[in-house]
Amino acid sequence: MKPLKPGTSLLVAVAAAAILIGLTFAVDPFRSYQLATACAYLCAVAGLTLLTGAGGQLSLGQAALMAAGAYSYALSANALAEAEVEGPLLLLAPLGAAVLGAGVLGLIIGCAAGRLHGPYLAGFTLALVVAIPAVTSTFSNVLGGDQGLWITVEKRPAALRGTVSNEQWQAWLAIICAVAVMVVLNNLLRGRFGRQLRAVRDNDAAASLSGVNVARTKIISFTVSAAAAGLGGGLLAYVTQSANPGAYSLVLSLYLLMAAVIGGIGSLTGAVWGALVMVFLPYAVNSFTADLPVSADVASRLDGNLAIAVFGTILVLVILLAPRGIQGLLSAAGRRIRARVSPGPGPSNPAPAVVVPVQQSRTPADNPPSGTDTPPSETLSTTKGQR
Repeated sequence: MKPLKPGTSLLVAVAAAAILIGLTFAVDPFRSYQLATACAYLCAVAGLTLLTGAGGQLSLGQAALMAAGAYSYALSANALAEAEVEGPLLLLAPLGAAVLGAGVLGLIIGCAAGRLHGPYLAGFTLALVVAIPAVTSTFSNVLGGDQGLWITVEKRPAALRGTVSNEQWQAWLAIICAVAVMVVLNNLLRGRFGRQLRAVRDNDAAASLSGVNVARTKIISFTVSAAAAGLGGGLLAYVTQSANPGAYSLVLSLYLLMAAVIGGIGSLTGAVWGALVMVFLPYAVNSFTADLPVSADVASRLDGNLAIAVFGTILVLVILLAPRGIQGLLSAAGRRIRARVSPGPGPSNPAPAVVVPVQQSRTPADNPPSGTDTPPSETLSTTKGQR
């Protein structure tokens, strides 16, 4: 799916935000919490779509960038709370810190990984995720060690209390942030930067010969993707009111990558499907296993493990049957429906043929001198005899 025009993307974003905010009034608070979580993951998956889908740079460190955003949010929010700051500043400033902290880390990673490709880049980013527990343990006096940090967050405004639940307010904030990320990334992919990024993905040598600064393009893509993931981490920290290393493990990085592939890694719309699958599929599988008539030991083994197995099975099926993901399937189905609804001219309604008369030029042999009645055949034989 091609990126939308800026005006169209803004209209679609406003409509989607209005529909989702209205949906929070029709569902229970737990569903609103799930929707907020899905929007937080959507920011990270959308950033991965830009980096890997449009830029061709395989990254397994998206969870580390989310962790950078979460801890940046936690440290700034707690510092503001100790300074007795309240109101919108306690909400917006930590989110800005989450974007900035993850963006700076993405800039550093981009500068270091600008010359790496394929598995080397994947291994480098993978090391970041593996190093998260060691970093939090080393700086446990600041980051809280294995237990993480509890966060003081700004609750819903006083005017909304009594009519809007806390989960609804969290969902509203997450929806607005996710929609903003989608609009920004869509406009970037549609513009000059998007063309340069795709050129680097297809052939970085040819892009360099065409005047594209390959290193700068890769660094910018890492920074933008990291900022989006950092905002997702900040939202997740706000929703859960905590930041701990266990929530941003290697499993989360693999989940984010699988969600991007299942949804359709070449499309931002696919990131939406991937985030929804990432949140609601494990919940559906765990609810199914909880209702099975098995022993407590078997149920504890199935809890969590079965969800990973189902997720992996879906990934394999998508790669084999629908390489472009869920969004690719929907786009292909839409094209088939449009072709059936508005077919071209068939045999029963043939297009009228246009006959254009062409005046043929005649050779001197076809125009005998006046006054002679020599047949054309005799003229032809005489000519052959002379030759």
